[in-house]
Amino acid sequence: MGEGPKSGVGTGMETGTTQGVEDVRGQPCYGTCRPGRIAAFQGFHAMLYDITPPISPRLRVWPGDTPPSRELRLDMRSGANLTLSTLHTTVHVGAHADAPSHYGRDATAIHERDLTPYLGPCQVIRTGPAPGTRLCPGDVAAPILAERVLLATGTFPDPERFNEDFAALAPALVDWLHGRGVRLVGIDTPSVDLFDDGLLVAHQRFLAHDMAILEGLVLAGVPAGLYELIALPLRLEGFDASPVRAVLRSLPAPPLRAHD
Repeated sequence: MGEGPKSGVGTGMETGTTQGVEDVRGQPCYGTCRPGRIAAFQGFHAMLYDITPPISPRLRVWPGDTPPSRELRLDMRSGANLTLSTLHTTVHVGAHADAPSHYGRDATAIHERDLTPYLGPCQVIRTGPAPGTRLCPGDVAAPILAERVLLATGTFPDPERFNEDFAALAPALVDWLHGRGVRLVGIDTPSVDLFDDGLLVAHQRFLAHDMAILEGLVLAGVPAGLYELIALPLRLEGFDASPVRAVLRSLPAPPLRAHD
């Protein structure tokens, strides 16, 4: 996915990110070290993983939804004094945050959501569900160590080809994660529910617990472990979702303690 590592598209490269970065395909990317909590650890070089698929006309959306398209209003190559574009697409495009109003009548829209769940310590857990099945609590082998959990299923491998047999979440798993203090769950499929589930049973458990949802993430090649998640939704007033630029930043290992 994306261009070469210098393009910054789908590569894990961002202006002002840390040195020694590799993207999810293992290609080297280079930037400048941003001062802050992570950079303050001497000798530590953060890894930045861009877990957002590129938005282009090739990106597949839910069947019947609005695919991405670009309307070029002005073009400097045609003699205009600037280039000006309009984006037409569903707000459930690529990596996105669902709002409760997407699955709950009179529930809050995306601009009303607390931003806290979308920013902070996060745990990536790799799973191995069969296509078209729901993940249950017994399928999560790792202990829950963070309030934000991203589940890598590997059942939606290509964002530019929509396969309907992706895995999803069992309602019992949502309840189980909530009981362990989880506030946000992300998944590498188009939905936390199965393709043919019109009742949206997993979504309804998220609504009951007021938990945040991220869908459409690209987690291939991201090792299991703890990270900092940055995936803020846009302040789209009244909307039922928002695209996010989701990234994971590695955290320094805790300092070693001297033996007694």
